[in-house]
Formats: sequence, structure tokens, C-alpha cells
Amino acid sequence: MRPTSQLVLTDAALAKPSNFREYLGELRKSDSVSGYHYVAPKEPQLVDIPEGVHPRIRQVLEGRGIQRLYSHQAASFETVAAGKNVVVVTPTASGKTLCYNLPVLNGLMNDPHSRALYLFPTKALSQDQVNELKSTIDDLEVKIGTYTFDGDTPSSARKAVRAAGHIVVT
Repeated sequence: MRPTSQLVLTDAALAKPSNFREYLGELRKSDSVSGYHYVAPKEPQLVDIPEGVHPRIRQVLEGRGIQRLYSHQAASFETVAAGKNVVVVTPTASGKTLCYNLPVLNGLMNDPHSRALYLFPTKALSQDQVNELKSTIDDLEVKIGTYTFDGDTPSSARKAVRAAGHIVVT
């Protein structure tokens, strides 16, 4: 039989610190923490929007106040444009969505016969991503069929999604 892990909370552990910094201080004192490393925040590295970005996409980005991209967004775009695969690992709210939406939308603007399949681990995340994507497509004022395809997709709609979906999210 495989052993299971247990987390035991004492009364002291259940006492809520007043802020996150205090909480981290309490964790550092704990015997259950084997290491601690502080990574200082850095200023974002902004770069120009790559030349290969479709003019209409550039216009939409600028209309949203995005004059420059984070360096990892531009690098992702350029890597995909070069026909290579890319993996992006960054913290929450660091611009990952644009790392994949930008090359996909750019590909669709340049070749309307292109297709993309987005895979997400949860329906909630996929719905959030579809909403963001549709908002961008609305701003582009182009017809890019973007649909969710999952267990809740009616069988009557599945064939239509497969046929008309430029971007299918599941």
C-alpha cells in the first residue's frame, strides 16, 4: 500500500496573519519549510511589436493601449512565425494569452483557411479564453469562427463547429 501525505494544522497555523508578508514570515519559521528563496521583482522588458504582425492586429493592440509587447510575447510570436514550437511558462497575469493568440490571429489574418485548436484543462478557463478571443476578433472586425467544443456541445452543432471553426476551444 502506498503511503499518503498528511497536512496537520495546529492552532498556531490556523491563526491568520494580517498580511501576506507576515504569512511568509510565519512560513519561514516553520519546520515544514525546507528552503526559502526570494526573487526580487523586475521591471518588465518591453519591445517593439514585431514587423510581421498584421497591420489590423497592430491597430487593435494600439487601440487597447498596447504600444509595445513584453519580450516573451514578441519572442513567442517570432518563434511561431519561424515555424518552430514554443513553450511559455510565466506567472499569472503576465501576458501568456497574447503569446498564443497573437500568432494564431496573425496566421488567420494572413490565411483565412488556417485552423487552430486550443486545449485547456477546465471548462471555466476555456470559457474565459473564448470570451477574450471573441472580444479581440470583434475589434478586428473580421469573420473568424471561434467556438467551444466539449461535452456540452450539442451533437447537432458539432458538425457545424468542425466545418466553420477557425479556432476551436476545448
